[in-house]
Amino acid sequence: MNCEVCQLKELEVEHFEIREVLRCILHTILFHRALGLVRPKDVDLELFEITYVQCGDVELEKKIDEKIDQFIDRVEKHPNKKNQICLSFYEEKKQAVWFTNRVERLYWEQWYINLNVAQQPKSHSGKSHYSKVVVDPGESALEERSHRRAALEASLREVLFQIIKFVNEKKDHVPPIPNLEGVSFLYEITIPSSSDSAFGMDMFKRMLQTGHPTMLS
Repeated sequence: MNCEVCQLKELEVEHFEIREVLRCILHTILFHRALGLVRPKDVDLELFEITYVQCGDVELEKKIDEKIDQFIDRVEKHPNKKNQICLSFYEEKKQAVWFTNRVERLYWEQWYINLNVAQQPKSHSGKSHYSKVVVDPGESALEERSHRRAALEASLREVLFQIIKFVNEKKDHVPPIPNLEGVSFLYEITIPSSSDSAFGMDMFKRMLQTGHPTMLS
């Protein structure tokens, strides 16, 4: 089985933006891989002028939030690293090995979400005696943040269009709709380990299981 891989554009985010950005991207991907058993729900982002669609499934929302919590925990433990989260879709195939049945996961699609989380600035106490002469740094910082937020919103829109483009162009690898209960194909959300080499070895093992992935960036 051929596994299609999509590396989404890297986003520059601040810590407080992680949850909204990941919810938007993960729910968008899962909605486009829904099996039709969904109740579409429009969600307006609080930080950006963007609306995305969820499947309207409470269990799916819970799983996504749990993984986002794990991701944020990792970011806090490794603040100076670029971070990645992977959403994979797979089929299960039973194999008879000796006297037992082993279930093998055959991955057919993987999405890599790449975030570069800005380091949280340390707060400085104390006031300048020359505040009447020097331009208020708070105002310039506010303007800079506004520009950065606008740039992130534009980049997030690009990522959403990248998802739609991938879904529309890459269809041949999608397996037949399984006879399963649920709103989506079988999926898993994984976060790289703290060791980059360990994550690379994990990807290598998956390639052996699923065949060489086709890259689309």
